[in-house]
Amino acid sequence: MSDDFRRELESLGMASSPSFVREPQGDGRAERFIRTPEEQLLWIRAFATVAELSEALREFKHTYDERWLIGRHGHRPPSQVRRDLAAGLPAAA
Repeated sequence: MSDDFRRELESLGMASSPSFVREPQGDGRAERFIRTPEEQLLWIRAFATVAELSEALREFKHTYDERWLIGRHGHRPPSQVRRDLAAGLPAAA
């Protein structure tokens, strides 16, 4: 990992979590995570400005967090899973 990249992560308050050899599922998870907003937003709309794109991504994040039902979480939205975990309930129903 380059020093520039490492410093950028530190400045953003992020920690590196690289995939390990012979464990490609880490890359697959990242690719799947990125594919959702691509398919649901970026491939179906054109944006005139970066500000317009940024606002659309914020709206998508809110909609995903509050309304999308995720099967592996018992068909609950991510925000509900976090509330349940904070209340000591299981992550999957």
